Amino acid sequence: MIAEDILKRESKIRPIVAPRIHGGSDVLGKPRYDFSSNSNALGPCPTVVKLLRATDASSYPDPEYHALRESLAQWHGVSAERLVFAASASEFIFRMTQTVAANSLGRTRACWPEYSYTDYAMAAQAHGVARSDLPAQAHLIWACDPASPLGCAQENLSEQVDQLQARQTMVLDCAYQPLRLQDQLALNVQQKNKIWQLWSPNKALGLTGIRGAYAIAPLDAEALIQTLRQNAFSWPLGAHAVTMLQAWTRPQVQAWLAQSLLILGEWKERQMDLCRELNWTVLPSVANFYCATPAWSDGVETTALLSRLRLDGIKLRDATSFGLAGSFRLRVMSPEAQDALYFALRRM
Repeated sequence: MIAEDILKRESKIRPIVAPRIHGGSDVLGKPRYDFSSNSNALGPCPTVVKLLRATDASSYPDPEYHALRESLAQWHGVSAERLVFAASASEFIFRMTQTVAANSLGRTRACWPEYSYTDYAMAAQAHGVARSDLPAQAHLIWACDPASPLGCAQENLSEQVDQLQARQTMVLDCAYQPLRLQDQLALNVQQKNKIWQLWSPNKALGLTGIRGAYAIAPLDAEALIQTLRQNAFSWPLGAHAVTMLQAWTRPQVQAWLAQSLLILGEWKERQMDLCRELNWTVLPSVANFYCATPAWSDGVETTALLSRLRLDGIKLRDATSFGLAGSFRLRVMSPEAQDALYFALRRM
């Protein structure tokens, strides 16, 4: 009930389009203890780092990425023609929004979760796309599972996929699927073949400084695939992005990821317990991050709190831009980082 009350209370003050705020490095540089990013805290993956250091960046990659396309297609069990590359997941969000808007008859409408990544709304605003709260009335539907900022499974995802109409395009953002610590995605193969799947492995590999993503198209989407490729700039992936995505399918990289998920699961329980000791309300999550609300949030100036912590080398992610004012999104960090945050907050 407490978690539901928090979500209901804070949804009333959500702006139409929140400011563009991101976690990670800022004007003060890279935080020593960075809880603000959702990247794998056990990264970067050593195997991928070794391959990146050996990457030849002296020439252009293959502009059609034939070898990469084949390896990713084989790994996912799809045809190579269904892959579309992107400079990043954010770039694909904007390109897909632009493409659907250009191909729609009349005013384009898009639907995205109430609590979600700001770029869905930013892309809609940039291309004159109106928001619809009802998936059935939208031309473009965004989903994310596990979702950010809450880190939980998206509600009614399977039902939304089953109810898709021929005129609709649905994209499942899989950014945090590799960092899922509990349960499984509630879609079968047939349902996945009806939607776009957007993958950005840099978070799971602990390499968010390297941009590069790819999308798997649904079956029978040849026209939209071709338009998206035509709307892309040349070489959306640089040499290092190609290396990262090629390494993503390697057995030793996947083994490293699987082991890191076990450790992150243990760290997560410890970190949430420390939050509860501080009398924070911790919302449920299946991912390597979650949202928490301090009991004293109404009486403390969030900006001042974040600034004081930042001077101590600790960065939290204010969840206001997600529609959760007074709450914070925290990625799971090492026990050392957890203790630093715990004692810093106790001192305050």
